[in-house]
Amino acid sequence: MYFDSLTYNFPSNNNEKQSVMDKSLQREINLARNIQSQLLNGKTPTFEGGEVSGSSLPARLIGGDYYDFYLLVNGNIRIVIGDVMGKGIPAAMLMILTRGAFRSAAESTIGPGETLTAMNQALYEDLRTLKSFVTLFCADWDPKTGRLTYANAGHNLPLFIKGKSNSIEELPNVKGIMVGGLPNQLYKENHVYLEETDTIFFYTDGIIEAQNKKGERYKLERLIQTLIKNKDLAVGEIEKSVINSIYLFTEDVPQKDDITMVLLKISQQKVDITSLNSPVLG
Repeated sequence: MYFDSLTYNFPSNNNEKQSVMDKSLQREINLARNIQSQLLNGKTPTFEGGEVSGSSLPARLIGGDYYDFYLLVNGNIRIVIGDVMGKGIPAAMLMILTRGAFRSAAESTIGPGETLTAMNQALYEDLRTLKSFVTLFCADWDPKTGRLTYANAGHNLPLFIKGKSNSIEELPNVKGIMVGGLPNQLYKENHVYLEETDTIFFYTDGIIEAQNKKGERYKLERLIQTLIKNKDLAVGEIEKSVINSIYLFTEDVPQKDDITMVLLKISQQKVDITSLNSPVLG
């Protein structure tokens, strides 16, 4: 077996070899970015009585933030948002592991607390080996009762936007250590009841830690002001208003951390959820 020198030209020098390697690496990075984008921007579940939406802007070509929706056989919708320690390709790889663990756990666990417990059990050894961790917040919304049940694994608390009272506050606290922090963790749950026009804003800290040219941070207070101003809009428009507010504040300063948000907005109670992503009962 041999190569025909007329049909195959070896790189003539180290610079040419490096150029070939750089182009190959760039192609692989772009492929990884496309895969991640497709996973994060899959079909959003649609349902009567409310709407959900999620978006993520990586600080680099690919990032380590994660969000997902899962429609349960009991009619509830399970939402998760997370932040993998680190940035770039290593964080993106761990994000894919996290997604797989969530999808697997969501099928076999009753509530968000059990889901985080199962995810920690599945990911702990790998995360310890890689000296990494993931913060996660997981919530189940029951459209029949309006109850939002949630558990926390070291993530910042979502904001509860009360439509009727025009107020915003963090969800009541529930503590839990980050996934990968300690083995054999049991994650406790808390709950609130959502009414018509209420919105839950899940987010990662890349939003409130975004910086402008003076080194000032966007901060939670500015996020709350933006949400109050735009709370009556549809979830997609609220997302755009937050992104626009961040861009205006940072004044084109390069993004240092991934920016991710998920919104759940309620329009009425006693609804039936339908989606192409719904589990099939055999």
